[in-house]
Amino acid sequence: MNIQPIHNEADLDRAFARLEELWAAEPGTPEADEIEVLSILIEKYEDKHYPIGPSDPIEAIKFHMEQQGLTPRDLEAYIGSSGRVSEVLNRKRKLSLRMIKRLHEGLRIPYESLMSQAT
Repeated sequence: MNIQPIHNEADLDRAFARLEELWAAEPGTPEADEIEVLSILIEKYEDKHYPIGPSDPIEAIKFHMEQQGLTPRDLEAYIGSSGRVSEVLNRKRKLSLRMIKRLHEGLRIPYESLMSQAT
Protein backbone atom coordinates (compact mmCIF):
# COMPACT_ATOMS: atom_id res chain seq x y z
CA MET A 1 0.00 0.00 0.00
CA ASN A 2 1.50 3.29 -1.14
CA ILE A 3 -0.91 5.93 0.18
CA GLN A 4 -0.09 9.61 -0.20
CA PRO A 5 -2.01 12.76 0.75
CA ILE A 6 -4.17 14.35 -1.93
CA HIS A 7 -2.96 17.91 -2.53
CA ASN A 8 -4.27 18.70 -6.01
CA GLU A 9 -6.42 17.48 -8.90
CA ALA A 10 -3.66 15.24 -10.28
CA ASP A 11 -3.38 13.49 -6.91
CA LEU A 12 -7.16 13.16 -6.84
CA ASP A 13 -7.21 11.60 -10.31
CA ARG A 14 -4.54 9.09 -9.24
CA ALA A 15 -6.51 8.21 -6.12
CA PHE A 16 -9.68 7.62 -8.15
CA ALA A 17 -7.77 5.49 -10.67
CA ARG A 18 -6.34 3.36 -7.87
CA LEU A 19 -9.75 3.09 -6.26
CA GLU A 20 -11.16 1.74 -9.52
CA GLU A 21 -8.37 -0.85 -9.70
CA LEU A 22 -9.20 -2.06 -6.20
CA TRP A 23 -12.99 -1.86 -6.42
CA ALA A 24 -13.65 -5.64 -6.34
CA ALA A 25 -11.39 -6.29 -3.34
CA GLU A 26 -12.61 -8.86 -0.85
CA PRO A 27 -13.43 -7.58 2.65
CA GLY A 28 -10.66 -8.07 5.18
CA THR A 29 -7.86 -7.91 2.61
CA PRO A 30 -5.10 -5.29 2.43
CA GLU A 31 -6.73 -4.06 -0.80
CA ALA A 32 -10.02 -3.49 1.04
CA ASP A 33 -8.12 -1.54 3.69
CA GLU A 34 -6.55 0.55 0.94
CA ILE A 35 -10.03 1.29 -0.46
CA GLU A 36 -11.11 2.54 2.96
CA VAL A 37 -8.07 4.80 3.36
CA LEU A 38 -8.36 6.17 -0.20
CA SER A 39 -12.05 6.87 0.32
CA ILE A 40 -11.31 8.89 3.45
CA LEU A 41 -8.59 10.89 1.69
CA ILE A 42 -10.81 11.57 -1.32
CA GLU A 43 -13.70 12.65 0.90
CA LYS A 44 -11.46 15.00 2.89
CA TYR A 45 -10.09 16.61 -0.27
CA GLU A 46 -13.55 16.99 -1.84
CA ASP A 47 -15.07 18.42 1.35
CA LYS A 48 -12.37 21.07 1.43
CA HIS A 49 -12.30 21.93 -2.29
CA TYR A 50 -15.90 21.22 -3.35
CA PRO A 51 -18.11 22.02 -0.38
CA ILE A 52 -21.79 21.34 -0.81
CA GLY A 53 -24.05 23.99 0.63
CA PRO A 54 -27.29 23.27 2.39
CA SER A 55 -29.93 21.66 0.25
CA ASP A 56 -33.08 23.46 -0.77
CA PRO A 57 -35.74 22.66 1.87
CA ILE A 58 -38.56 22.19 -0.64
CA GLU A 59 -36.46 19.84 -2.74
CA ALA A 60 -35.57 17.90 0.41
CA ILE A 61 -39.27 17.55 1.25
CA LYS A 62 -40.14 16.48 -2.29
CA PHE A 63 -37.29 13.97 -2.30
CA HIS A 64 -38.55 12.40 0.94
CA MET A 65 -42.10 12.38 -0.41
CA GLU A 66 -40.93 10.49 -3.48
CA GLN A 67 -38.80 8.06 -1.47
CA GLN A 68 -41.59 7.32 0.99
CA GLY A 69 -44.45 7.33 -1.52
CA LEU A 70 -46.14 10.30 0.15
CA THR A 71 -48.66 12.72 -1.31
CA PRO A 72 -49.19 16.36 -0.36
CA ARG A 73 -52.13 15.23 1.77
CA ASP A 74 -49.69 13.19 3.89
CA LEU A 75 -47.82 16.40 4.73
CA GLU A 76 -50.85 18.00 6.38
CA ALA A 77 -49.92 16.39 9.71
CA TYR A 78 -46.58 18.21 9.62
CA ILE A 79 -47.32 21.47 7.81
CA GLY A 80 -51.01 22.19 8.29
CA SER A 81 -54.01 22.51 5.99
CA SER A 82 -53.91 21.43 2.35
CA GLY A 83 -53.74 25.10 1.37
CA ARG A 84 -50.70 25.64 3.57
CA VAL A 85 -49.02 22.49 2.19
CA SER A 86 -49.63 23.78 -1.33
CA GLU A 87 -48.20 27.19 -0.46
CA VAL A 88 -45.06 25.62 1.01
CA LEU A 89 -44.52 23.21 -1.89
CA ASN A 90 -45.05 26.04 -4.40
CA ARG A 91 -42.66 28.32 -2.49
CA LYS A 92 -45.32 30.88 -1.63
CA ARG A 93 -44.85 30.30 2.10
CA LYS A 94 -41.65 29.63 4.00
CA LEU A 95 -41.33 26.85 6.53
CA SER A 96 -41.84 27.89 10.14
CA LEU A 97 -39.71 26.46 12.92
CA ARG A 98 -42.71 24.43 14.07
CA MET A 99 -43.12 22.92 10.59
CA ILE A 100 -39.41 22.13 10.46
CA LYS A 101 -39.54 20.38 13.82
CA ARG A 102 -42.56 18.31 12.79
CA LEU A 103 -41.06 17.38 9.41
CA HIS A 104 -37.83 16.33 11.08
CA GLU A 105 -39.51 14.26 13.77
CA GLY A 106 -42.18 12.75 11.53
CA LEU A 107 -40.37 12.18 8.25
CA ARG A 108 -36.77 12.15 9.49
CA ILE A 109 -35.73 14.96 7.15
CA PRO A 110 -32.45 16.37 8.54
CA TYR A 111 -32.72 19.79 10.18
CA GLU A 112 -29.86 21.02 8.00
CA SER A 113 -31.93 20.32 4.90
CA LEU A 114 -34.90 22.27 6.22
CA MET A 115 -33.35 25.28 7.97
CA SER A 116 -32.22 27.56 5.15
CA GLN A 117 -35.70 29.11 4.76
CA ALA A 118 -36.86 29.16 8.38
CA THR A 119 -38.86 32.18 9.52
